[in-house]
Amino acid sequence: MEKLILINPFCPEYAKRERLRQIIEYSMRGYDYIELTTVEEVEQADLTNRRILFTVSLGESGINLSWSGIMKYLRLNLTSLEGSVGGVIVDGNSEMFTKSTGRSLVFTANMAGCTFPGRPLVEGTGSLFNYNIQAMNSETDNFSAYLNAGRILVENIMSYEFKVKKDSELLVVHASDRKTSNSLALWDMISANLTDIRIREISLRNGTIWDCRGCAYETCRHFGEENKCFYGGNIEKEVYPAILETDAICLVCPNYNDAMGGNLTAFVNRLTALFTTHRFYDKKVFAVIVSGYSGGDIVAEQIISGLNMNKTFALPGRFAIMETANAPRAILESQGIRDRAKTFASNITATLAGGYTND
Repeated sequence: MEKLILINPFCPEYAKRERLRQIIEYSMRGYDYIELTTVEEVEQADLTNRRILFTVSLGESGINLSWSGIMKYLRLNLTSLEGSVGGVIVDGNSEMFTKSTGRSLVFTANMAGCTFPGRPLVEGTGSLFNYNIQAMNSETDNFSAYLNAGRILVENIMSYEFKVKKDSELLVVHASDRKTSNSLALWDMISANLTDIRIREISLRNGTIWDCRGCAYETCRHFGEENKCFYGGNIEKEVYPAILETDAICLVCPNYNDAMGGNLTAFVNRLTALFTTHRFYDKKVFAVIVSGYSGGDIVAEQIISGLNMNKTFALPGRFAIMETANAPRAILESQGIRDRAKTFASNITATLAGGYTND
């Protein structure tokens, strides 16, 4: 059996790392693994084409200095995790920082080439109250539910397969005006290089989608069983069928105030009804993000949270292209943009169809 790599940044305080030690021991039982605890060990290891579990112990500050050093190395070495598959366990001493740490970790590792299966984050807050529902559903206590989540994560890392097929379909979702949108202009450059993939586009402009109103779970599931939503509309008639039929989705996301636009946020929220009866582990998510000034990483992390961590879409290595453009259509004049668009298209093609557009 393939050996796992455990990247477990050193924490000098025993009390803070003890619970993490217990979930690591339980989750990795029966697996051979190599443990790396310092940035020097990470730098010297070959981390390409491996199965990797990242674990981080946080105190009340939400900071692990050893992880900060490893994160710096990964951000400066963008092929260091090429072809690898990863998952994350973050254990904290407070009710905060576990999700934000996990989200930034996944983003950083993904930009270095690491793929993450759907639902790749297991987080333990100080109280473990975040396991109330899972414990109730499993008729166990919160700590046992936490341990079980870690075990399932490791199994998902080890069993993940890079599946490709020649007739892959990509669903592209946007809410922009083609006459002025930098995001769509960039997508058009990318799509021109996707000759081996079927593309379907859906626009959510002009009142074609309403946001989720927070129905009771029983109501949401009732409609989800029929691939519908209580509030109906385009999301039910066009988007749900397209999601079920496609192999991957690509969100074309302008950065609005360091966030996804309202229509795309509503799209993610309204997937909840469908998610009550379907899981999307076999589907992948990509993103095209254009910011007027900065913050593309913030939007990318929102997509990771919403679709990869929550809705179970797989996150291929380097899932997002992030660019900056101010004036309408200014992206067309960005130096080297066509080469970067072609490279991103090659990544999509390799992920879905097993080939490269620039062979």
